[in-house]
Amino acid sequence: MNLAIRDIRHNLGRFAFTTLGIGMLLMLVMGMGGIYRGLIFEATLLVDRVGADLWVVQGSTRGPFAEISRVPANLEDRVRAVPGVAQARRFVSHTIQREHQGRSLRMVVQGLAWPDDQGEWVPLVAGRPLRQAHYEMIADQSLGLPLGEKIKLGKDVYTVVGQTHGLVGTSGDGLSFFTVSDAMAIQFNVPGEAVRLERAARRARTQDSELGRLQPLLLDRAAGLSSGIPVFAQPQVSAILVTLEPGADETAVRRVLGTWPDITVYSTQEQKDLLLAGMVDKARRQLGLFRALLIIISTIIIALIIYTLTMDKIRDIALFKLIGARNTVIGGLILQQALFMGTFGFALAWWIGLYLFPYFPRLVRIETDDLVSLGLIVIVISTLASLLGIWKALSVEPNTVLAV
Repeated sequence: MNLAIRDIRHNLGRFAFTTLGIGMLLMLVMGMGGIYRGLIFEATLLVDRVGADLWVVQGSTRGPFAEISRVPANLEDRVRAVPGVAQARRFVSHTIQREHQGRSLRMVVQGLAWPDDQGEWVPLVAGRPLRQAHYEMIADQSLGLPLGEKIKLGKDVYTVVGQTHGLVGTSGDGLSFFTVSDAMAIQFNVPGEAVRLERAARRARTQDSELGRLQPLLLDRAAGLSSGIPVFAQPQVSAILVTLEPGADETAVRRVLGTWPDITVYSTQEQKDLLLAGMVDKARRQLGLFRALLIIISTIIIALIIYTLTMDKIRDIALFKLIGARNTVIGGLILQQALFMGTFGFALAWWIGLYLFPYFPRLVRIETDDLVSLGLIVIVISTLASLLGIWKALSVEPNTVLAV
């Protein structure tokens, strides 16, 4: 019978609890890698799903995912006139937090360029796309808003007509889809009293000016709707999404757009790279540091446990040497125990993770490559951890068994 298995059976309780502890540590290591993968997936999910070839953003900025970007909504008309452009859509995205039915509700408001974009590309698990220009929304299931639910955002009430699953923003909050006009109404909504005070302030400023004194009728205009005052610009959007015609030369389109000094153009891959380099990079480095520390801690714990197990059977090892057992047999005993401990701990980590990871607040995405690499790491750290026990075992003198 294999000596390592026989010794494990003799100390089954200690081996089981030790393997459980190592498995929990390895589950944390596995979870750290999965959280990082989940961060990347969630951060780039929206960029991938909208299906744009080019992103037109405010000049000298890095785009809406890296910083604030503001471009006029009518920029889409200019972009649509460029040869090779099949479609140009307004992009509006912002995060809000509201109270709904006694609970805090945080969501990412995503605007769809109605009527060209009604949300047919959104993967629905229930309901339908948007069918009217106002007061309808599509919500991710993580928001807890069932079909037909009504929610007040700003001054209007919206009805949930469709549901998605697994669509979240860069911060992990569920996505909700509205028409662009509704998304902008939610974004720029201000209390009625603030509107009244702003209109009164405009009227006072006009009245104090020479123009207001010469043309008293302007006072009423100044106190009216902002949209009725020509000098006031319309609310701006975050970006313009460009879809190219089949076979169109992307370089040529970018060359034309690049001559416009008020904008900057990025490809989808460039936008993803900027997103990952900015928001995800620090989280990646922090998770990587914690993962490295946990691996080092796991190595130390396995080494100490193997050393303790070796010390418990010093007399047995001395007896083996006394009857002529080779050093390779003794070293193999300790190495196999370490490998058994690491292997069973890895299997236990994977099994526990299957049940626990879905309950984590952020997505934990475990990929096959990560499992293979972690498995190889476990073999390496188990081998390294066994060296301390092997050194102690080989340094035992055979006459130790005769000591009283």
